[in-house]
Order: sequence, then C-alpha cells, then structure tokens
Amino acid sequence: MRILDKTILWYVAIVSALAVWRAPDNPACWWLLGAHALVVVLILLVQRPGLGVVGRALREIYPVILLLLFYGEIDILNAGGVPIRDATVQGWEAALFGGQISQTLWRDYPSRLASTVLHAAYWSYYLLLLLPVLYFAARKEWFSLHRTMYLVIFTLLSCYLVFLFWPVVGPYYEFARPDAWFLDNGPARLVYATLASGSSYGAAFPSSHVAATIAATSGAWRGSRKLGMLMAIPAMLLTISVVYCQFHYGVDAVAGVGVGCVAWWIGGKYRE
Repeated sequence: MRILDKTILWYVAIVSALAVWRAPDNPACWWLLGAHALVVVLILLVQRPGLGVVGRALREIYPVILLLLFYGEIDILNAGGVPIRDATVQGWEAALFGGQISQTLWRDYPSRLASTVLHAAYWSYYLLLLLPVLYFAARKEWFSLHRTMYLVIFTLLSCYLVFLFWPVVGPYYEFARPDAWFLDNGPARLVYATLASGSSYGAAFPSSHVAATIAATSGAWRGSRKLGMLMAIPAMLLTISVVYCQFHYGVDAVAGVGVGCVAWWIGGKYRE
C-alpha cells in the first residue's frame, strides 16, 4: 500500500470510532459505518495486481472523491448537540489581536477593490489545489504528482479531525454578514453561492483553505520552482482573504499557516 492509502485507512478507523461514540445521541452516525466499510473494500480492491486502465485510474483519483465525501460527513457527525468552541477561539482572538478582526478588518480598511480581489483569492483555493495536479500529470512527473496529492490530502484529513473533535463554526455563522456594498461584486457572489451549496458546520479552526493551499504550494515548489513561485502570491492573498472577507477568525488563519508549514516539512521526507 502507498502511504496515502494507509493514511486514509487510519482516518477511516478514527472517524468510525467517533461515529460509534456519537451514535447514541445521533443515530445518523450508524450509516457512516457502512459507508466506511465500503471505503475499506475499495482501497483493498485497488491494491490488487494486474489492474486495467480503469482500475489504475480509479486508484489515482479515489482519494479526491473520498475527500468530498469525508467533508460532507462533518455535518452529520457534528450534529446532535456537539459542543462548539467558538467562545474559546474568540477569546484567543481578542488576546492575540485586541478584538475580533474578522469583524473589524474590512471595516477598518473598506475597499470595493480589495473585496473583489480578496473574494477572488478566496475562491481561487479550488484552482490552486488543482493546478499542480494537472501540471504534473500533463508532464507525467508522477512522483511530484503523488507527493503533492499526499500533502494536500494529509493536510485536509488532519484538519477534518480537528473539526470533528473540536468544532468551531467561525465568523460565517457567528457574525452578521458584511454590508451589502462589500458583497456587491462577482467574486463575492460566486463565493457565497459556493458556500451555500456545501459548507460543513464546525469546519473553521484551523483554516483548511490556508493549510491545504500552503500544502499544494509546497508540493508545487518541490516539483517545479516556477510553478511554486506562480502559486505563492495567490496563496498569500488567500491567507489574508479568509479573515478580511469574514470567513475565518484570525486565529484560524494562523493555525492554518502552522498546519501548512508542517505539510511543507513532511514534503521533504516524502517517499512513495
């Protein structure tokens, strides 16, 4: 098995145990155990020798599909009266920044241009995760591709575990939306439409947007300095945007940078 397959199996085992723990108060968790059993079967099937073209392709892309499913599980597992930790994080926010900067930053520095650019940077998250994968696949640089995928998936699964065991909902749920003028631009409307179609409750700390973007940038950098440099500026803008656009606390962004730096370090030790 690849290290990526083993990482996903460990994640499934931990979350399955959590589902059993929470099932008495949240019966929907029992359904997740059946889904996780199918995940294990899938991983075992794609390890078989002699896979055809379809099987080999599935082995490469199944972790990406599972990421979407695992993210959706967070809503189910965090239902049923699970304690939310926003008060604690808001206390850290006040101690570190002297207030709730996710509420005040855009008010202190109001700008239609900044709102447009930073909402676009926030949404670029999806493109930044995809770009190095497509780049390395097109060039058939399989080691760099697998390393980047591992770093991103390991980072996201690590964030998901924090979301499940220590959920924080974030400013998106806790505070009123910014003023209408601030959201009156195309990128802002696109971001809010995306969040309305799929945002899991309790997934704010650490910022997985920041952490996974740094992980993707680190994978890109190690495989291609030019690609890494190309992604660096959007990654920095995204780190600012999660707070300025009031989707994450400042503490969430700082923690996301920390997780991303760990991923960067792991990238130097990655082996197939």
